[in-house]
Amino acid sequence: MLLDLPEEHKEHLSFLPGVDSAVVAEFGRIAVEFLRRGSNPKIYEGAARKLSVSSETIQHGVEGLTYLLTESSKLMISELDFQDSVFVLGFSEELNRLLLQLYLDNRKEIRTILSELAPDLPSYHNLEWRLDVQLASRSLRQQIKPAVTIKLHLNQNGEHTTSVLQTDPATLLHLVQQLEQALEEMKTNHCRRVVRNIK
Repeated sequence: MLLDLPEEHKEHLSFLPGVDSAVVAEFGRIAVEFLRRGSNPKIYEGAARKLSVSSETIQHGVEGLTYLLTESSKLMISELDFQDSVFVLGFSEELNRLLLQLYLDNRKEIRTILSELAPDLPSYHNLEWRLDVQLASRSLRQQIKPAVTIKLHLNQNGEHTTSVLQTDPATLLHLVQQLEQALEEMKTNHCRRVVRNIK
């Protein structure tokens, strides 16, 4: 599977062929550090002074490299696919090898960092439901007003939370149809490919 880089990131990476391989390796270290701790303008300014370019150019170069490494790590692309993806950028053979080595050295660490950054979403624990039907009231003797009450129990970080929801059967039926449609869509080849690449 080839990685398709947006034009913006290709522009950002176009700075790399003009610098030494040691600088590219340092950019790779800064890119991994950027994922761990976030952006650090002082590092960009120091590198910009050494290379006699603007700090914005350095920042864009690091961001482009970060994007390349994170997307490749997310998709767990093979060495051959990574080389083919980078080959499209028109870099020298030495720079391609250096980028491949950066990817292989940092792939597991980047995936670990990305998994820590992922939000911890609540998970299903239990569901209770009740159907209430109001048959009449003082003002209306013959009315049928159904309502479905749902008590949803969720787990998040070892804590149990409970949400109580109430809806009419028509809305509940529409919700069920939408969820079934989403499940059917998950069976398509495109969705399977996306889910496989996310893992």
